[in-house]
Amino acid sequence: MSRMWTLARREFRSYFDHATAYILVVAFLALGLFLAFRALYASGAASLRPFFALLPWLFSVFIPAITMRSLAEERRSGTLEWLMAQPLTELEVVAGKFVGNWLFALVALAGTLATALGVLLVSDADAGIIVAQYVGGALLAGQMVAIGLFASSCTRNQITSFILAVAVSFGLLLLGIEVVLIGLPPVLAAASARLSLISHFENVARGVIDLRDVLYFVSTAGLFLALAYARVAFERLSAFRGGYRRLRLGAAAIVVGVVVLNLLSGRMRGRIDLTADHLYTLSGGTREVLGELEDLVTIKLFVSRELPPEIDVTLRDVRDLLADFRSAAHGHVNVAEANPDEDEKVAEEASSFGIREIQFNVLRGDELQVKRGWLGLAVLYADKSKVIPVINRTDDLEYRLVSAVWSMTAERKPRIAFLTGFGARGAFQYSALNDMLEERFEVLSRSLTGDSVPPLPRDSFDVAVVAGPRERWSDAAVAVLRDYLDAGGAALILADGNAISPEMPVAERVETGLEPLLQDYGVRLASGMVYDLRSNERVSLGQRGIFNFVVPYALWPRVLPAEKEHPTTRGLEALSLAWASPLEIVDSADAQPLWTTTEFGGRRASGTPVAPDAEFNPSPDELAPQIVAVAVVGAGTQGGGGQANGEERTTGGQRRGRLVVVGDADFLEDQFAQANPQNAIFAANAIDWLAQDESLVLIRSKDRTPPSLVFKSDLQRNLLKWGNLIGVPLLFVGLGAGRVVQRRRRATQSREEVASS
Repeated sequence: MSRMWTLARREFRSYFDHATAYILVVAFLALGLFLAFRALYASGAASLRPFFALLPWLFSVFIPAITMRSLAEERRSGTLEWLMAQPLTELEVVAGKFVGNWLFALVALAGTLATALGVLLVSDADAGIIVAQYVGGALLAGQMVAIGLFASSCTRNQITSFILAVAVSFGLLLLGIEVVLIGLPPVLAAASARLSLISHFENVARGVIDLRDVLYFVSTAGLFLALAYARVAFERLSAFRGGYRRLRLGAAAIVVGVVVLNLLSGRMRGRIDLTADHLYTLSGGTREVLGELEDLVTIKLFVSRELPPEIDVTLRDVRDLLADFRSAAHGHVNVAEANPDEDEKVAEEASSFGIREIQFNVLRGDELQVKRGWLGLAVLYADKSKVIPVINRTDDLEYRLVSAVWSMTAERKPRIAFLTGFGARGAFQYSALNDMLEERFEVLSRSLTGDSVPPLPRDSFDVAVVAGPRERWSDAAVAVLRDYLDAGGAALILADGNAISPEMPVAERVETGLEPLLQDYGVRLASGMVYDLRSNERVSLGQRGIFNFVVPYALWPRVLPAEKEHPTTRGLEALSLAWASPLEIVDSADAQPLWTTTEFGGRRASGTPVAPDAEFNPSPDELAPQIVAVAVVGAGTQGGGGQANGEERTTGGQRRGRLVVVGDADFLEDQFAQANPQNAIFAANAIDWLAQDESLVLIRSKDRTPPSLVFKSDLQRNLLKWGNLIGVPLLFVGLGAGRVVQRRRRATQSREEVASS
């Protein structure tokens, strides 16, 4: 072992004595970081995914370039025979070369750590995901170094070694490309997808260290190292002796064994979830709901054997989640899997649940054919059923399944009432939110218009929703809502104080009549519209010539959590609002902010143009964080003793209710909720908190969208970009120059010592 490490150190240090190695590292970092920063700043997301999406392609050229001389040059110059004459085995030579090359590849990858640290410092990026990405990068580097050593062991020519290693690396990459998979028969396409490094690397890069992915990289690296060992060992063996034949047979057996192992590893389970919010691990709320089950719940997964390879990752996540459900339920969840393509009765059963076949295209011969397959599930309990007809995403699947189980096994569904009239919107106008609510709640509608407004008894529903009235409420309607809240009721109030004129892009002030009520609860609805110059959405100005112009729109701010630990905002990163009204807290004992703009926020007066290309030059003195959402628990301005734990306060023995007030009602419309799913998630979380049932909040809040990349100044933005694009490559250039100067100085001293002697 010590001899192997000695050879590894020799191999590693040798790179720092060649200018070519420094040139390769600088080229790798400059190209990778340049392309990554373009995507990073264009998307505005605090994530290193742009760089790590490029990493397999960069490594497939960079690593063959650094490994091409490892064994090929030793063989050409005759030093390989000298090495083998030393007390070194073939295994120690190959292992030492591998470790030395791998360490150098990791040094090059470490040149991007400054980018990772910079992104973490200026944003709320998930450090766990970044750690997993670097673990995946290290595994990928090890695999490709092994491929490079194998290629270098096959020839005396470095260029030939480079071409062979690039070809093998690209071959493993292309195995997972859709354009390749679509032209293969289904069985071969599925096998090809499992042997491709793309899918395995992407699984690790999302923040999960999965046993199957680690096994893939370790086994394939071991395979190519074994082949490199065999190539070196062949030189000592005669082709006519038994040892030579046994070595060939052993190498062939290793190849077959690694391929079969990776093809059959799909059922293996075991993973480490490094994401900060444990996005790929069952939440405590899920375990609580499943652990309290007393009767058997059955989950039937209807899945075809031959599905498009690009669905393999989704299917793997589905099976892992169902296995976790079965484990957490302690025998009260039965998971069954059936293939409707193989049994007509199973197909009829799936159709009876409303599960439908999905269509996908496959290339057969020279023509594109349409195939059908099944991927849906049904949750069954007693005579009830909940169905997901097509599973096209898994990020919200845990919530949907737990919600279905909870709604079917619960004795009573809580009720939500949308208070309509005066231009307020109903649940049907918020389809994304309505879909969430119908899983767990009974959604009602109560009109407050008319000559006689009926009272709202406290026990008639659990939460009231007032969604952006456009007309002033009558005194009777306000009184009814006040009585409901004073009796301990809870309400979500979307108090939008601005309406966009349909004739021209101008915001008009809306008086809702709810202002005195809100002020009694410690919240003032201020005039104007909230803007944010740093954190905002982008809108299209339309086609101009051949270009589609997209510009930032300050009046559509992306607001950030003011309190990340509040149940309504926990796990969320940003909301997308539109022409929102600012809120002011007049009683901080009862009200706390939930969402605010950055410090580059401000207010724009109503009645001013709101077009994206309108002139917008606020004074720096006007900029400050603006509150757009508030949670209220307590007695408001009427006084009373408060509870430290955030429960309702009382006044003279009278219990007071909860409120969540948002200065916008547009953010839940489809165009916003679909673009930013966190909008609907926050509203659903708020309703759960108001109903004092927070068991599903953490499940619903598992959002895998990276947080926004928001800079406090242009200096910070430029420092992160150019400090990495220029500073890091220059650091390696300086290291190389210092190494050259040091070597020359030593050489001069040696010559002087020889001359003096």
